[in-house]
Amino acid sequence: MPALGEVLKKFNPWHKGTYHPPQPISQEEPLPPPFTASTAYLLLALYALIYFIPFYLSPTTRPSPTLSRDAPSVIRARIRSVSLSCAICTLTTSLILSRYASLSPSAIFHLLGVYPLALIPAVKILFLTALLFLGPLYSYFIVEKGYKQWSTLLPLRETVTEWTDYQEILFRSSSLPRLLLSQAPLSSTLFLSPLIFGLSHIHHFYEFRLTHPAVPVSASLLRSVFQLGYTTLFGSYANFLYLRTGSLLGVCAVHAFCNCMGLPQVWGRVTDENGDKKINRLWTVGYYVLLVAGAWSWYRNLWGLSESVETGLVGVDQW
Repeated sequence: MPALGEVLKKFNPWHKGTYHPPQPISQEEPLPPPFTASTAYLLLALYALIYFIPFYLSPTTRPSPTLSRDAPSVIRARIRSVSLSCAICTLTTSLILSRYASLSPSAIFHLLGVYPLALIPAVKILFLTALLFLGPLYSYFIVEKGYKQWSTLLPLRETVTEWTDYQEILFRSSSLPRLLLSQAPLSSTLFLSPLIFGLSHIHHFYEFRLTHPAVPVSASLLRSVFQLGYTTLFGSYANFLYLRTGSLLGVCAVHAFCNCMGLPQVWGRVTDENGDKKINRLWTVGYYVLLVAGAWSWYRNLWGLSESVETGLVGVDQW
């Protein structure tokens, strides 16, 4: 599969920082992008609304002090809702790419990260991300003996039921191709669009207030601001990986893995169930050594392991 610049042959985003759409032979000036970056961002915000507003339209999915969002009936209803939302957004993006860029179905599938699957790049970026969690992986599998849970595949089942795939379909697969088409600068695509991804989680503040009315409003706000920060940061990282690899499968796997692991412990002791102080000191030293070593390895391998010449959506010479 050739690189995107060879497949599309319609536009070359970020070539030396400038958008160069196709030029008719009789025309000296390049054609402008079919719509502005502002329009692309407005569509992204609209997609976010399409994603979570339906949760509040039905009593089956609407947050309630007496109805847990983890109830099976709520989960099934929300899955139906987000499936429809993602289908609408994906179809809309496909029509935009076909109408304004005259792309073939294979080129559209490539931009959507659907085909080629890019299995090897997906494995590479999952391994890259796992380097950041060397310490937590050591703590989970060795110290806490978490490997025992995998005999029943419980962690895998819990990961599969997460919402990560739907979020990646909407905020990566359905949104980034429009930003490519709109001449949005690479920097804003990486760092501004994830802010909308982060803001789409703000409605959890309302849900949290409903289910935890005794918690002070200030604490609830602080919780939401913190969530906005790390979801926006992850969105930038996911954008980077998606544009580098063109793999929807890869960013879905990375998102699910990060949700499964949670935020790494960065202070305090690491203890096992026996509570032996001498052994716990060894566990703690080992954890923080691996945490730092993993972060350093991630930094050193960030560009190499995320590079995919064949399937990347942005040429390796354009970063």
